Amino acid sequence: MSTKTVIKKVNEHVEQTVTIGAWINNKRSSGKIQFLQLRDGTGYIQGVVVKSEVSEELWNDAKSLTQESSLYVTGIIREEPRSKSGYEMTVTGIEIIHLTENYPITPKEHGTDFLMDHRHLWLRSNRQRAVMVIRAEIIRAVQEFFNDNGFTKVDPPILTPSAAEDSTELFHIKYFDEDAYLTQSGQLYMEAAAMALGKVYSFGPTFRAEKSKTRRHLIEFWMIEPEMAFTDHEESLRVQEQFVAYVVQSVLKNCRTELETLERDISKLENIQAPFPRISYDEAIEFLKGKDFDIPWGNDFGAPHETAIAEAYDKPVFITNYPKDIKAFYMKPDPQRPEVVLCADMIAPEGYGEIIGGSQRIDDPELMKQRFEEHNLTEEAYKWYLDLRTYGSVPHSGFGLGLERTVAWICGLDHVRETIAFPRMLYRLYP
Repeated sequence: MSTKTVIKKVNEHVEQTVTIGAWINNKRSSGKIQFLQLRDGTGYIQGVVVKSEVSEELWNDAKSLTQESSLYVTGIIREEPRSKSGYEMTVTGIEIIHLTENYPITPKEHGTDFLMDHRHLWLRSNRQRAVMVIRAEIIRAVQEFFNDNGFTKVDPPILTPSAAEDSTELFHIKYFDEDAYLTQSGQLYMEAAAMALGKVYSFGPTFRAEKSKTRRHLIEFWMIEPEMAFTDHEESLRVQEQFVAYVVQSVLKNCRTELETLERDISKLENIQAPFPRISYDEAIEFLKGKDFDIPWGNDFGAPHETAIAEAYDKPVFITNYPKDIKAFYMKPDPQRPEVVLCADMIAPEGYGEIIGGSQRIDDPELMKQRFEEHNLTEEAYKWYLDLRTYGSVPHSGFGLGLERTVAWICGLDHVRETIAFPRMLYRLYP
């Protein structure tokens, strides 16, 4: 009798006979021995078929297996120090489920467009599986961090009647007889939730109708957006750096095999411990000018500017106190210097750009009304948001972390398209 198990748990069955549902990742033969590279989604193991030890029927079944054919394979688990997993299987039985013909993704090189057109199959590759496992671990660590630190998860709506920031980047839809938009941020709603629950966070999809084709942008992406009542900007920065360090260390602890598959330089991640360095927007402008960038005070930073700043540090770096005029309407001005706001962007190392944007929010209802006028926002549409300042206003702060950019940085990927199972990009909606 064999025990049904998965590859991830074969260490619990050494010298025992087990059955695993698997696919053929690859196969090679030395004439009298066939080596089956098996995968089942939880991991990889080599199955060894020895001609002299099995029936002719089993040998021929093994010989007929092609890349991505599916089967139930039975065998004895052995310790094998030369194997990456430390184990291999001596095959004693094969039940073929489906023989695959002409699998389109072969070991040869394929172009990006071809791989993206076959994304539903590309996910099966070692590298793409490793990215998805790390993404799942990041999500688990995110939830663990906030649960352990007294935050309540709240789900904001995906369909909204108004913009959180720049309305030109919104996807417009008809909501019966009304105009509506796909959310670009859950932040405004999380502020309302924080006034009810103290410390909250959301974790959901957001959308930007931005016609950008850079390696850092997706049309549909996931955001983690905490909001904290009775919390000033300085306290929020401490939460942000502790949060990011926690997530990175969790991946290092639980996904070593996947990081090795991606050939990630683990030493660069081991260094990610709080506190993180900080520079002001003013200092960043002077630094960039010293690097021969022609950028006047008052301009926002682009990817080359962020990369240049990040290269000066081996950890994420906060850029704080941006000019009011280039930031969102809800950010609180610095009381000592009203032309800048109490905000920060966290820039990841190694050229991965901004992964967090956050600020202390305006809590003065009169100043918020003034911001509505300056940004041409109707009080009718945002009355509920103003109510948060009218009825029991408190100092509060929050931030948003983009999941896909964070996955790209931790995995060391060149492009965010590999950070989500089915990316939505400019001119790509298939599959």
